[in-house]
Formats: sequence, C-alpha cells, structure tokens
Amino acid sequence: MNGLVEPFAGFFVVFKLPVITGKHLENRDKLTNKLTNKRTEMVVQSGRFRRKSVENFIPARYNKHSSNRKRGALIVKSFTAGGKTITVFSAAEPETPIIYLNTFSNEGQKVFEAARMLGCPPFTLVAVSDLNWNHDMAPWNSPPAFKNAEPCTGGADDYLRLLTEQIIPMVENELPCTPKWRGIAGYSLAGLFALYSIYQTDRFSRVASMSGSLWFPGIKEYVASHEPKQQPDCIYFSLSDRESRTRNPMLKTVGQNTEEIQGFYQARGIDTVFQLNPGNHYDHAAERTAAGICWLLNR
Repeated sequence: MNGLVEPFAGFFVVFKLPVITGKHLENRDKLTNKLTNKRTEMVVQSGRFRRKSVENFIPARYNKHSSNRKRGALIVKSFTAGGKTITVFSAAEPETPIIYLNTFSNEGQKVFEAARMLGCPPFTLVAVSDLNWNHDMAPWNSPPAFKNAEPCTGGADDYLRLLTEQIIPMVENELPCTPKWRGIAGYSLAGLFALYSIYQTDRFSRVASMSGSLWFPGIKEYVASHEPKQQPDCIYFSLSDRESRTRNPMLKTVGQNTEEIQGFYQARGIDTVFQLNPGNHYDHAAERTAAGICWLLNR
C-alpha cells in the first residue's frame, strides 16, 4: 500500500514510502517533492496514546551506487516518552540491527539519509531528541567547559533508565521481530554518553562515539578502572583533526584521551578503530555520525 496510511498494531501510524530504484535517481529531487507524506506523532499519556500533531515528512534519499537494486519501503514512526521525542526510521526488513542515536537538534532523519547514501546495510535507527543536553548526557557533574557555557549536571543515569526501561521496550515491542543486535551512537556529549552507557547496562553490544566529549574530567580514569556490563563487540571513535588545537585546558585533552581510550580497548581484544577527519568539531556532524554507524553495521 505504497504512500498510504495504515494502522500498526494499535501503537503507531505507519507510512510505507514507495520503493525507489535506480531509474528514479536521475530525477531524485523532483521525486522527493512529489512524495511528501504526512506522519502522525503519538504521545504517551497515562499508559495510552493520543494523536498530537501531523506534520510534513520528506522521504529519505537512496544510495546512488545501488541503482540496480530495489530498496525496501522506509517506515517512519514517532512518539514521545518522558518528555523526549523518539523517531524510528526502519528499512522494513526482518532481522536487521537497531541503533539508538541521541541527538542534539533532531538530526536523526539527516543521519539516516546520509547512512543510506553511504550504502549501509539495512538497519533501524531510533533517534531521540528534546534532550536536556548538558544534564541527560553527562555521567557526573562538571564545571563549564568554556566561558558562558552551562555546567554539566550528571543526569546520565536517570536518562539511561528512561531509555532502557521505557523507550527500548516501546520501540522493540512493535518491531516485526527481535533486532539482530543493538547498538548506541552519539556525537559530542552523546558520544561520551554512548561509551558511558556500556558500564551501566548490557543492552548495547556496539558503540559509536563521534567527536565524543572524552575531554570530560575523569572519564579516562573511569574507563580504566571499571568493567563494562558486557564486553562490546566493537567500538568506533572519530575526531576532527582541529578539535585538540585549542588553548582551552579542558578541551585540548580530547585527542590524547580518545587515542588512549581506544588503545585501552584494543589491548583488551575489542574490535575498535579511531578515525581522524579534517575540520573542526562542528564540521559534517551528520555525515560523520553516519560513517560511524556504517562502520558498526559492516563489522
């Protein structure tokens, strides 16, 4: 039922977007404008769901290198829990991995599009937005990293509880089958949170930390002195090559800390990589996040 709205187990309203083949790619942008659909957000309220709003949603673009292969319909679902907005992007194929991405500015769709443009294997992306960034992503309290910045107020444990006890069950109970494996990814403070999370829960087997805030006071020592709840299958690290070029005494440690933490995991036999990209912290964040996710998917 291409392009039609249909019910999904009484939980989400689901939109199956048309299959796009190589023939369409020549007029990709024109096709995107024609295929604009609606999605309905659902709000968790006293154990029930009610309609919140309807807004335009433009379908993801597809990998130009896969012009001879049909790609499955993209399913998009959205709901809220604990004040967070959760958007699920799924390739609608069985037994695919699932990756949870904590986002700063609701960039989940952009990351998913970029990952598919890179030719990633099919996967489900769960993007969480409307985070209290310096609270939800911080493992413990830390002073402001630079002038006029807000301090970090260690709320990661509370948010992780919401993620593991409410968000993950809500999402995965509505999937057609159990995910092949579950990963977690994040950029900046969310990259720090992704790494910290494996020391608090065994729910994630793969981790991607892009420009992770591993300058965070005490994180290197924490990694070295604690054991993950479950040894991860693989961990991806990346930084931009100018992130350490600062006079800020706290931020300038990010390169050395990231390299040492990656080396620590590597010495323990964990499949891991540290990639250095050109630019500064804010350059090509969505594309670099997608690259990290693709690395996890291809292990």
